[in-house]
Amino acid sequence: QVQLVESGGGLVQAGGSLRLSCAASGRTFSTYAMGWFRQAPGKEREFVAAINWSGGSTYYADSVKGRFTISRDNAKNTVYLQMNSLKPEDTAVYYCAARYSITYRPETTGELYPYWGQGTQVTVSS
Repeated sequence: QVQLVESGGGLVQAGGSLRLSCAASGRTFSTYAMGWFRQAPGKEREFVAAINWSGGSTYYADSVKGRFTISRDNAKNTVYLQMNSLKPEDTAVYYCAARYSITYRPETTGELYPYWGQGTQVTVSS
């Protein structure tokens, strides 16, 4: 069982930056692929970024590529999402998710992640 707690959300102007953190419980964090997903009001949940167990492989949605960076610190059981050049369309609740996986390529499909955090709100004003 893995418990995830996100933090770092807030209100920011367009063009600004935020850094989300997701702290995980348990001693096996380094065997989990981690993903960030988001859901805007009235829209379906969508993939944002994912990182494999070692941090050696990352994937991004086209909409955030070049602006967002996912990283992890296995010693701190934490995954991060650095978000730069934020746009109003980035406004959403952001969720981190975990899946036991030691493959090179992290999963990008939300249904494959069994563990989820409670979410943190990100609001980007124009």
